[in-house]
Amino acid sequence: MRYFKFFFNWLFNIAPLDEDFSNNRINVFRLFIFIVFHISCIAIFWVGFSWFALFFAAILYFTRMFFITAFYHRYFSHRSYKTSRIVQFLMAVLGCTAGQRGPIWWSSHHREHHVSSDTIHDPHSPRFGFLNSHMLWFLKNSNFKILNHRVKDWLRYPELVILEHIDWLPFILFGVFCYLFGELTLLNNLGIQTSGQQLFVWGFLLSTVMLYHGTYTINSLAHCFGKKRYETNDNSRNNFVLALLTLGEGWHNNHHRYPSSARQGFFWWEIDLTYLLLKFMKFIFLIKDLKRVPPKLLVKKTI
Repeated sequence: MRYFKFFFNWLFNIAPLDEDFSNNRINVFRLFIFIVFHISCIAIFWVGFSWFALFFAAILYFTRMFFITAFYHRYFSHRSYKTSRIVQFLMAVLGCTAGQRGPIWWSSHHREHHVSSDTIHDPHSPRFGFLNSHMLWFLKNSNFKILNHRVKDWLRYPELVILEHIDWLPFILFGVFCYLFGELTLLNNLGIQTSGQQLFVWGFLLSTVMLYHGTYTINSLAHCFGKKRYETNDNSRNNFVLALLTLGEGWHNNHHRYPSSARQGFFWWEIDLTYLLLKFMKFIFLIKDLKRVPPKLLVKKTI
C-alpha cells in the first residue's frame, strides 16, 4: 500500500503532507527514471539509422524547443504577450510534450530564478556546481513543489491546475504519435524507409533527451560562457551558439536586462527565431500585444 501511494503521488504530482520538501537530497526514484530515459537512447543502434529519422528528430527537437521558449518561458513565466484562454490552454498542452513538467511548476521556479538569480536562493545557479545548475536541481526534493506564491495568476485557471497533475499525458501521447506515424508510413508504402520503432526512438527518446540538455544549457552554460553587454545582478551572458540551439534563448544577458520582452535578441543581428515565430502568431491573430524593450534600456552600460 505504501509503494502504491508513493507511485500515485509521483504520477499525479501530488506532494504528500508527511514528506520533507525542505531538504536538498536527490529524489532517487526521479533520478532513476531520468537515467533510464537517457540509457534508452542506445536503442538507436537497434532500430538503425535513416535520413528521415534524423530529420524527424531534428524537427521535433526545434518544434518543442519553440513550445518551451515561446510558451513556457516568454508567456507563462514572463507574460510577454497576451492571448485567449483557449490558445493559452493549447500552448500549455503543447509545452507538456517536451517532458519538462507543467507550465505552472516551470514558470514558478523560473520566476524564482529571476528574483534570486545567482544567489543562495537561486534554484539553479552554477555557483553551486555545474551539474546542479544543468540538471540536478529539479531532481531535488526541495524543488518538487510548485512555488504557489510566484504563480497566483496561473492558479486561477482550473484547467491549468488540472493539467499540472497529468502533465505526463501529452508527453506520452506524443511518444505514441511518433510510433504510429512511423507505422503509418509502412502501411502506406511511402518509401521513406523507416518504422514505428525507429521514429519512436529517434523522434521521441533521442529528440527529448537532446531537448532536455538544450534547454538546460541556459541555466548552466549561459551563466558561465559568453559576453555580458549589460550590467545585471547576476552572471547571465549572451551566447550566439546557445541562441542557435535554443531559438533565441542564448541572448541571456539581454533577457536578464529586461525579462518582460518578447524579443531576446535585442538587435537585428541577434538571431531570435522564437520572436520571429511569435510575430507570425500575432499576424494570424493567435496572440497580441508583444512587449518590447524600452529604448532607454537598450543603451549599453560599461562594466
